[in-house]
Amino acid sequence: MNVFAVIFRATIKALDQEYVDTAETLRQRALSEFGCVEFKAWTEGDSEVAISYWKSEADILAWKQDAMHQRAQAAGAARWYSSYSVEVVEVVRRYEKSLYQ
Repeated sequence: MNVFAVIFRATIKALDQEYVDTAETLRQRALSEFGCVEFKAWTEGDSEVAISYWKSEADILAWKQDAMHQRAQAAGAARWYSSYSVEVVEVVRRYEKSLYQ
């Protein structure tokens, strides 16, 4: 089974409560309605990285075209971020081991 990842990297301009609320709403929608199987995000200084995992490229494209997601993208470009990049990759191999057994 193929798995795809979307890697979002951004330089933060200014985040506000609307950003926090929007990010949480979008995360829940991606996971419950669009086939996202995992979503993790980190912020350090003025850098943000989010990695989401998806079942298919079609799910990723549907998410990209979602009207609410597109409004958030526009707000991000206008207010929250000074720059960003998005990479869509196919996961070729994945290893996992819990160190806390």
